[in-house]
Amino acid sequence: LDAMKLYQYSIRNNIDIFIYVAIVISILILCRVMLSKFAKYFDEINTGIDVLIQNEDKQIELSAEMDVMEQKLNTLKRTLEKREQDAKLAEQRKNDVVMYLAHDIKTPLTSIIGYLSLLDEAPDMPVDQKAKYVHITLDKAYRLEQLIDEFFEITRYNLQTITLTKTHIDLYYMLVQMTDEFYPQLSAHGKQAVIHAPEDLTVSGDPDKLARVFNNILKNAAAYSEDNSIIDITAGLSGDVVSIEFKNTGSIPKDKLAAIFEKFYRLDNARSSDTGGAGLGLAIAKEIIVQHGGQIYAASNDNYTTFRVE
Repeated sequence: LDAMKLYQYSIRNNIDIFIYVAIVISILILCRVMLSKFAKYFDEINTGIDVLIQNEDKQIELSAEMDVMEQKLNTLKRTLEKREQDAKLAEQRKNDVVMYLAHDIKTPLTSIIGYLSLLDEAPDMPVDQKAKYVHITLDKAYRLEQLIDEFFEITRYNLQTITLTKTHIDLYYMLVQMTDEFYPQLSAHGKQAVIHAPEDLTVSGDPDKLARVFNNILKNAAAYSEDNSIIDITAGLSGDVVSIEFKNTGSIPKDKLAAIFEKFYRLDNARSSDTGGAGLGLAIAKEIIVQHGGQIYAASNDNYTTFRVE
């Protein structure tokens, strides 16, 4: 009996210690369970990171408790994949620049060398024939200069640091001046550019760069429209948005329409250096319009093709 009382007395006096020990043991057990669970989570995250690093073509899957982390890792995976694709595309475009530059410049350069060789090897060539060859050589040299200028131009408009010098532009006068410059080229094929726009129409922008845009679009319309046809140029103001539309005869297939603003793309697919440009005109136009915070569209049906800038 005394022993029992002594035992009970001991427990009553040390109850705090027993409770403390029980709490410590419970905490240790809980920590063990939590550490085990965290270790499992870390293993899953580590596996997910391995999928990211190895660029495996599969979704990252984690436990239900890690749903938020799973979504973030998969979002990161998609972002990295897109960046990798963009990097590959950029590298491919760089390679295209070299390839197209070599292709387009080689043709007129070869012709120039050929005609100059003929002139050099035949000093007694008849004057009229010599004049003919000199004229052809000069045309080829101008063509070569134009191609080189175009490649330098697209390089300039690829730079994001280009500064726009904006001012109020007399848009109607700009369009009139441009169509006057194209008159010899258009009239030679019975074509005519007709402007439909209010004479007091103005727009805020860089005059030199916007002139380049309209020049490139009209140049494209002149090259691919039918002979003895009219190219309609319509401009106007709707709210605070100025729109300019170029409409010409002829159609563009749907599969080609989607790629028409890409660099080095030409509708004829022949990439002949003797006709047309290097396929940079519309790409440059798009670059400039984007810099102005605007948009450029192309639409086509069986009879007409329309380019719209706003």
